[in-house]
Amino acid sequence: MAAKITVPENISEEYYQINTAILSSFPKYRPPLDLFVFNPRIAQLVTFARKDTRLSNEQVEEMHQLCEEGDLFVSRADHPIYSKHIVKQLDLILVDHNIKESEAADICKQALKLRLGDFFEQPVKPVFELLFTDLMVVTEFLWTDMHRIKLFMRRLFREEYSLAHHSFNTWAVGTWIYMQDKGDAIRRRDLDQASLALLLHDVGMAKVPAFIIAKLTPLKPEEREKIPPHTLLTFKIMQKLEVSNDLMRQATLEHHERLDGSGYPQHSKEISPFGRIAAVADSFSAMIQKRPYAEAKDLVAAAQELSSRPGKYDSTYSGRLLAAFLDSSLGNTKP
Repeated sequence: MAAKITVPENISEEYYQINTAILSSFPKYRPPLDLFVFNPRIAQLVTFARKDTRLSNEQVEEMHQLCEEGDLFVSRADHPIYSKHIVKQLDLILVDHNIKESEAADICKQALKLRLGDFFEQPVKPVFELLFTDLMVVTEFLWTDMHRIKLFMRRLFREEYSLAHHSFNTWAVGTWIYMQDKGDAIRRRDLDQASLALLLHDVGMAKVPAFIIAKLTPLKPEEREKIPPHTLLTFKIMQKLEVSNDLMRQATLEHHERLDGSGYPQHSKEISPFGRIAAVADSFSAMIQKRPYAEAKDLVAAAQELSSRPGKYDSTYSGRLLAAFLDSSLGNTKP
């Protein structure tokens, strides 16, 4: 057997050492990106195959052998192509340890956005199952290292509002607060249920007429009346999909309730801890995205506003959120 070739460490900064599972997911004869092999004589990577060039059977066999030996690479310059491919097969981020954490977070973000968009268009069981499968990959990614939730807190959508963007933001912020609240007592099942509840807390909004959401002027009374029922509709949709645990119920029915009883649908002052987390996360997410009727607030300003309203929002959770975005490790607060 030939001696294992040692590849210089600096190469990994510019190239991925491609995983066999990911290579196997590519079209067999036409890889969608350039492939490289290490040449020890010149201590450099050289081209093995150009993207979309048809390979022979012999080249395909050699390609897989090189990959199994750890000698096949793709350029990080092709990261957009690579990540676009993995987005549709998200579980691959768990097996390819050459993907950087930041790159994995970007891929997860785009995968959830796509799955959410599909689900909001068709909130039916088969589409839900695809979304659920990908979300469980993301929670596994978090469970392996709880600090990774900060990667998503740095990747909140700030551009024009969409329900998918809002849902991702609420999930990221709410999951961060929930993990802070639970600490070492958190269980994997709790993380899975909380993540799903936060991600889909607002699916009923997909049934609100688009012209109401996009309206630039104040809503008429009859238009405004179409908004509050979305909480009950969300709960009914999730019940129909057989997802009706306590955290789902609390997130869907309580994220618009307020501590002073001014919220809806029940106008209740008795709000569960998870409902309070969902309320903070949902309102914060709404504030940091540009709407037809309002500019996006920066992250610190939005958190400060929530924290200054203890009569409506739980000050423990809004205070933690404010502290998080005052922490420079979470990056730029500008839209």
